[in-house]
Amino acid sequence: MDASSMDRSKVVEIHSERVGNVSSSSYPYQVPGESGAWDLEAFKQRLQVTLTRWTSELCEFDIIGVDASIANAIRRTLMAEVPTVAIEHVYIWNNTSIIQDEVLSHRLGLIPLAIDPRKLNFKLEDEANDQNTVVFTLKAECKKSSTGDGSIDGRYVYASMLEWDPKGDQAETMSDSPPHPIHPDIVIAKMAPGQAMEMELHCEKGIGKDHAKFSPVATASYRLLPLIEILKPIPEPLIPKLISCFPESVLERGGENGVQVANARKDTVSREVLRHPEFEGLVRLGRIQDHFMCTLRLY
Repeated sequence: MDASSMDRSKVVEIHSERVGNVSSSSYPYQVPGESGAWDLEAFKQRLQVTLTRWTSELCEFDIIGVDASIANAIRRTLMAEVPTVAIEHVYIWNNTSIIQDEVLSHRLGLIPLAIDPRKLNFKLEDEANDQNTVVFTLKAECKKSSTGDGSIDGRYVYASMLEWDPKGDQAETMSDSPPHPIHPDIVIAKMAPGQAMEMELHCEKGIGKDHAKFSPVATASYRLLPLIEILKPIPEPLIPKLISCFPESVLERGGENGVQVANARKDTVSREVLRHPEFEGLVRLGRIQDHFMCTLRLY
């Protein structure tokens, strides 16, 4: 990144033994020549959201041009305010396993479910109906195998054994994506021959603020984009050592200074380069104050 074009007021300075310019407070004329007055149109122009990675279990995106308070508000909203559907009531008809009813119910409640929350209403009344509740049934039995070889059938109870029991018109409205556990291989219980369980599970719509089981993300975090500046040409004998001071693929040979930044996102800002006096005045580290790299672990 070109050091001459960087707004130094938006860079957190990383030194060998301290960190500078960490304050994100803004008030009129804090920066010479700038009024500092908040403007909606200017905010819209600065704001950028870029999706960098998306898988079934991970989402990474960048938020650029906002204060830390905004980024943290988004993180907290994702954890506590975005609704999902989870098992809320467990009606146990039979449970002869070693797991107590209340412990078994708690384990079932933490199983992440693939249910579109937009197709359910919040349960505001006591009575369950097809507009606010999704029903699963679970029936499992452990017994010795009939083959006579001493093997046991039904030793483990898995999340895949949850069977959706559609009510009302749910079979039609949810036919495009039938409710099911996201991870079918979750072990719910382990039983011995002769043990069995049978129950009915009622799922409701909720938010993470009420219970963590409703949170759509396992973790939600962010970090500032690292800034690495090569200030002067690097002597050839020092180039391999400089590259080794950073994680793999962060720096590479090239550019007018002999070394250039290949991927600053992979840098952990370990400050290893600042431990070596030969690099003093050649490299400058920092973090961009309004560039947040957000990571969401989904379930």
